Amino acid sequence: MDTAGGINRLPVGPVRRMFAAASRHDLEAMVLEFAEDYVNITPVHPERNFRGREQVRRNWTSLFAAIPELALEVHDCATGPDEKVWVEWSSSGTRLDGVPVEQAGVAIFTVTDDKLTAVRFYLEPVERESGDVNAAVRAMTAAQAPVPLEP
Repeated sequence: MDTAGGINRLPVGPVRRMFAAASRHDLEAMVLEFAEDYVNITPVHPERNFRGREQVRRNWTSLFAAIPELALEVHDCATGPDEKVWVEWSSSGTRLDGVPVEQAGVAIFTVTDDKLTAVRFYLEPVERESGDVNAAVRAMTAAQAPVPLEP
């Protein structure tokens, strides 16, 4: 991985500039990469959807203040049709109250006229103690035991 936390893997443009600015905690440079009417869609938490870069500013102001050494890492990325940039990334740090925080996931950005105009946002808190895959399937299906695999 490169010394920029994987940011150099990103295509040149507003996604790379936004991640670089966020990594430096440069709020103003980061917010400038978003279109004024930017749309953030969080499919697994629809009530968190929002429109406008001023909400981006509020969100990241809070993050930088509450997690002073917040670090971002880009794990992988891909470009797709219609000016899409897919980014697998994570963030980690320690809140002012001493609680460690870690998130991981994917963001699918839409770029139009060299600005971030939309994202489908799938970043979630990392759960280290939620059980293995069998526990997850049992929770989803309300099953009592894992179903054996056919030989």
